[in-house]
Amino acid sequence: MASIFRHPTYAVGVMVTRRLQQTQMSNVLLRGRWAELCHCQNIFARQPSIRAFSSKDTVTITYVDPCGEEHPVEAEIGKHLLDIAHENNIELEGACGGELACSTCHLIFDQEVYDKLPPKLDEEDDMLDLAFELTETSRLGCQICVTKELEGIKVIMPDDGM
Repeated sequence: MASIFRHPTYAVGVMVTRRLQQTQMSNVLLRGRWAELCHCQNIFARQPSIRAFSSKDTVTITYVDPCGEEHPVEAEIGKHLLDIAHENNIELEGACGGELACSTCHLIFDQEVYDKLPPKLDEEDDMLDLAFELTETSRLGCQICVTKELEGIKVIMPDDGM
């Protein structure tokens, strides 16, 4: 938290927040670079700053559990699929906490979706060798960031053998 006060956009973000409070325009949405840079607190109201400083663009992603049940969720762009699953109470383990040290966040993608994903690191390939039900389109959820191109996809959570 202390490092945020040293960020060059913090002071500007507080000024904009104060101006919005003074003009009672708290529903104004600022876009562009502010959405990426400003994640400050509204110190005057002692609550998180208005949504003007965060870009909450989302896409719909459906997790399919080992029983075939579908769980559609709104996924914030820029977050990892493992984090999205945890935020939505989907049972995707992620034993290492997303540190690329296990294969418990193993997901299976359709071929056309898999082809859109960034290339795998060698370390991810090594971890996938330990996964249950490994396929040619397997990836680790901790290594896949949500992008707009992933709108509407389904990801399959394989049976982990337990």
